[in-house]
Amino acid sequence: MKGFERLVSLILALLAWQVAAMAAASHLLPPPASVLRCLLDEAASGALWIHLGATLRRVAIAFPLALGFGGLLGWAMGRRPGLDRWLDPWLQLLLGVPAMVVAILCYVWLGLGETAAVLAVALSKLPAMAVIFRQGARDHDRELDQMARLFRFNGWNRFWHLILPELAPFLLAAMRSGLSLVWKIVLLVEMLGRSDGVGFQLSVYFQLFDIRHLLAYSIAFMAVLLLIETTLLRWMDRHVARRLA
Repeated sequence: MKGFERLVSLILALLAWQVAAMAAASHLLPPPASVLRCLLDEAASGALWIHLGATLRRVAIAFPLALGFGGLLGWAMGRRPGLDRWLDPWLQLLLGVPAMVVAILCYVWLGLGETAAVLAVALSKLPAMAVIFRQGARDHDRELDQMARLFRFNGWNRFWHLILPELAPFLLAAMRSGLSLVWKIVLLVEMLGRSDGVGFQLSVYFQLFDIRHLLAYSIAFMAVLLLIETTLLRWMDRHVARRLA
């Protein structure tokens, strides 16, 4: 039933788009069919897959870095009040630094390369990850530590059977919020200093004032986001719900 409702919602959105395009009668708002033809042409030429693949590659590298290091930092701050007091002002400061500033500094210091692009994305998202995991560590049940010592759990068993299930809701929250922002930061980084990727293409077609290509690449980008949401993240939701039940 939910899939049917989504389909109807999509059809209604396309109809509204078509009506608006007919009313505007302007190249500034091309109809859906025109954008679809442009999208298919880009896919047939291979350009769409090249640039979409470049963006996905950067996300696949930068997001685990931000999640991993941000998670470790947040967990350490949540478990050690002294460390939290020392690092919290810096964490709050980094949360307020715009992603564009981080990207520009990385490009200036490291050059217009792939390392600078990925590092800029990871650093921009790391503070928010740390905040989420810090809260999870603060909610840690101390009695679990006593149980782990009683049953002589080693480090791996303690992490797998106690820490990870307890942090699972915070991990899912970090992944959902993190992915939605990392995509946007990657596009910004590509617009500023890369020669491939969806962000680069959007920058090019913005300068050419080509609305069809802007919409085509935007739709392809959003379709990938929707695919990840309806497959990976929902599967993780169900898996965590079964594990915590």
